Amino acid sequence: MRPDRRDPPRRGEMRHGHGRFDVLRATAACLGCLLIGGCGCERGSDLRPGQQAERNDRSQMEQATVTIKGHEFQVAVARTPDEQRVGLMNVASDELGQDEGMLFVFPRERQLYFWMKNTIMPLDIAYINAQGQIVQTHTMKALDTSQYPSVRPAQYALEVHAGRLEALSIRQGDVAQITFKALKP
Repeated sequence: MRPDRRDPPRRGEMRHGHGRFDVLRATAACLGCLLIGGCGCERGSDLRPGQQAERNDRSQMEQATVTIKGHEFQVAVARTPDEQRVGLMNVASDELGQDEGMLFVFPRERQLYFWMKNTIMPLDIAYINAQGQIVQTHTMKALDTSQYPSVRPAQYALEVHAGRLEALSIRQGDVAQITFKALKP
């Protein structure tokens, strides 16, 4: 997520990777694999033997409830650059409840960009400004490295199962109420 195209990306601001260089490097690695031995660019293909797929332990993260149009989503809160970079990487669809997700919290409003590197299930994203209004929504494809921008400044990004926002008629202009739960001792 880059706050402004004129600003160079700061460490930890690009979710699920670090930008164009990583995309080029991953593409080159996949092409090299195909030329050498025919391996594909699938889940975990960039892992070394014995290395675990990178993912957040959502049960250990801060929790919150996001209420939109009377519907509640139970979410893990990604506040730190590392939590935001990893997001919902390597989480299978059946591991995330229908009304569960992740809420990305940033210190201030700015234009946000998300992509889906190593995210193996499609997701809906709702960008939310500091006043709680949804300023943009997208349905993001699994493993897609193209950018999904907020278009207007946002301070929060809510990710849930793909199609969930449409099923609940949640769209731009709706208001989200965010209730943070007490941190675990």
